[in-house]
Amino acid sequence: MLKSHTPEKMNMLPCIELETAPNPTAAVIWLHGLGADGNDFVPIVPELKLTGCSAIRFIFPSAPTMPVTVNGGYVMPAWYDIVGRNLMDQEDAAGIHKSAASIVELIEKEAGRGIAYDKMVLAGFSQGCAMALHIGLRFPHKLAGIMALSGYLPLAMTANIEKHSANSNTPIFMAHGTYDPVVTLDRAQASNALLENMGYQVDWNEYPMEHSVNHEELMDISRFLQEVLAAK
Repeated sequence: MLKSHTPEKMNMLPCIELETAPNPTAAVIWLHGLGADGNDFVPIVPELKLTGCSAIRFIFPSAPTMPVTVNGGYVMPAWYDIVGRNLMDQEDAAGIHKSAASIVELIEKEAGRGIAYDKMVLAGFSQGCAMALHIGLRFPHKLAGIMALSGYLPLAMTANIEKHSANSNTPIFMAHGTYDPVVTLDRAQASNALLENMGYQVDWNEYPMEHSVNHEELMDISRFLQEVLAAK
């Protein structure tokens, strides 16, 4: 069941929603990468074959458009600005915090629709991965899991200070391509090491690919989702 969602408030992010069955009791909020939109990961949901889960509502929001410095100021969908190629130079903290507030609104909307926080997974690819990690570590209610694909931990210097104990034991699935030229493998590995040093449970996975998702990774994503959203 696929449908577009019109924002209820002027500042609420537009979303595409897909329900695996009627009356969902779990939710996955999936954040796209730089320059993409909410349509990006919709086609993979049927490939996940989530037979071990109750009905899930997948929510695919679209980021607002903005000029992106690293791309010559070209206007595109982005969760925050990127200044330098190494991703850590002059991080756009204001942009990250602004997008985080908009994404948290979507989490709270699902809570208002009857989905328990601990039946929600926050997922993201690339820049969306950065947002999922940023929010997930700081969110004051326990989530079912965090899925971090081909990305990194932003604002790493403040993460350990700002993290919330509610998600100290929340499973984190991290996946990365060994040939990724956009977010290099060593950047992702450094984020993984930081998370583990902070005490998080990280399920780290590498695949022989570039900045993308392959079939093996989809099967591992399916496994992770079935573990954290298992029907009780």
